[in-house]
Amino acid sequence: MDEEAFIQTRTRLRPNRSGLALIDQKDGACFFLSNNECSIQSVKPSQCRDFPNEWNFPGWRDICEAIEIPQREER
Repeated sequence: MDEEAFIQTRTRLRPNRSGLALIDQKDGACFFLSNNECSIQSVKPSQCRDFPNEWNFPGWRDICEAIEIPQREER
């Protein structure tokens, strides 16, 4: 799938209109989540890779099973 087709079929405009986000399944889960596994693991976008450590949203722990990875202190 080329980039334009991906953007048109697999993304949506963010609520604040500042960019794009991946579309969700009807239940709110990521479009690429299948049987609790990421179907695009090898090419996972930063939106996914960085969650929940680099970004998250209020109440995310109530609806998501993601686990924060403790950050190591730099010496």
